[in-house]
Amino acid sequence: MLEIKGAFSSFAVRDIEEARKFYRETLGLDASDVPGMSGLLQLALPGGAKVLVYPKPDHAPASFTVLNFDVPSVERTVDALARQGVRFEIYRDGPVKTDAKGISRDPGGPTIAWFRDPAGNILSIVEQRR
Repeated sequence: MLEIKGAFSSFAVRDIEEARKFYRETLGLDASDVPGMSGLLQLALPGGAKVLVYPKPDHAPASFTVLNFDVPSVERTVDALARQGVRFEIYRDGPVKTDAKGISRDPGGPTIAWFRDPAGNILSIVEQRR
């Protein structure tokens, strides 16, 4: 059996400095260098989780959500991020649909909106039903 001391998630970006600026200045996250590991970025998330962000020059974004942020209000968060220039994905076809602001309000699921980081990675803000 595997002896696990901890776990973390990671994803790639094309430009680490562009990512640092976006995650720190636009999203307000603690985005810092990884001690002893040159060229890597660490996102410290609320609740204590850490995500490793690494550069990959030939990066191709995934077609799925790589990071979800639980927020108290998707509506207010969409408005705040839109004022900072973040564009939300509009989904008209397929199983999930969004309104003109990019918010999915499926009565059977959470309120959620998707957007992309500068490398094209898909992120979401989610308002859980409590």
